[in-house]
This record gives sequence, C-alpha cells and structure tokens, in this order.
Amino acid sequence: MGASDDPRRVHFQSPEYLVDRLDAIADLFDTDRTDLLVEAMREYIEETADSETFQELVATKYYDDQLEFEAVKRLVGAETAQRLRLLKMDLEDEPLDIAAPDDVDIYGDDATER
Repeated sequence: MGASDDPRRVHFQSPEYLVDRLDAIADLFDTDRTDLLVEAMREYIEETADSETFQELVATKYYDDQLEFEAVKRLVGAETAQRLRLLKMDLEDEPLDIAAPDDVDIYGDDATER
C-alpha cells in the first residue's frame, strides 16, 4: 500500500434511507458499509474521469489556467495530463512564420484573394 493509499477518515452526512439501504446491501454481501462506499466512489470516479465531457471540462479549465497541472493529473491520470500539457505548450507557442510555397497551390481553386 503506497502513501496515497493510506486510509483517511472522512465524515459526512447522508439521508437516513440511503444509509439503511447501504447497510442492507452490506449485510447481503457480508461486508461492511465502508468497503461498499469506497468501491462506489472508486467506480464513480473512474466512470466520470473516462467521460468525454469531464475530460473536455478539465482541458478547458487547464488551458484557461484555472487548474494546475498536479490537479489535472489527479483528475484524469498522468498520461492524459501529460498529453494536455504538451497540447497547452503547443497552443502557447508562437505560430511559425513560414510563407506558402510559390510553386504549389495549397488551397486548390477554392481560395479567394483579398
């Protein structure tokens, strides 16, 4: 168990009927409430983190400097966070000042001159 896997006590309030149902399910599976809550949170977080909407929100907030890189890593994982970091760096770079080639019509006949 790594340092980030160390248990942390969390206290929260919940509607009584949810706790009653949770306890009934725990009894049915011969486990305890905490194990069920941890598993439910794990599944919810994985499902949420994998959703396209969530990842777009994280990317938007990161690109707008509303999220730090470390928070992005916690939200979407190290691999996706690194990809977002590289994309952000690319977006922040100045565009290359390269003239279009004279001998190739890169737009075909669709371009109009202004």
